[in-house]
Amino acid sequence: MKQLNKYLSSIFLAVMLVTAVGCASTSKQEGTGEYVDDSVITTKVKAAILNEPTLKVAEINVETFKGAVQLSGFVSSPTAMNKAVEVTRHVAGVKSVKNDMRIK
Repeated sequence: MKQLNKYLSSIFLAVMLVTAVGCASTSKQEGTGEYVDDSVITTKVKAAILNEPTLKVAEINVETFKGAVQLSGFVSSPTAMNKAVEVTRHVAGVKSVKNDMRIK
């Protein structure tokens, strides 16, 4: 009976370790918690851009990876581009902003 308990404990520990390692992040892949955090940041950035009357959210794409936000798409002027970057920087959780937007 002791041997069985030891065996089951070992299996349980192995499963827990595999599960924990499977959810951990690497330099190129996010963990589960980070993915959810980035999704929230992306949503907040899109909402902030939508609330800015001078910007068109449909023309600006937002992607987030480990808190680094990448803005791409098209804006009407350099002023609009700078405003989008500024609005993004003020969103909670944003660590950095990469500007890949183009002026149309």
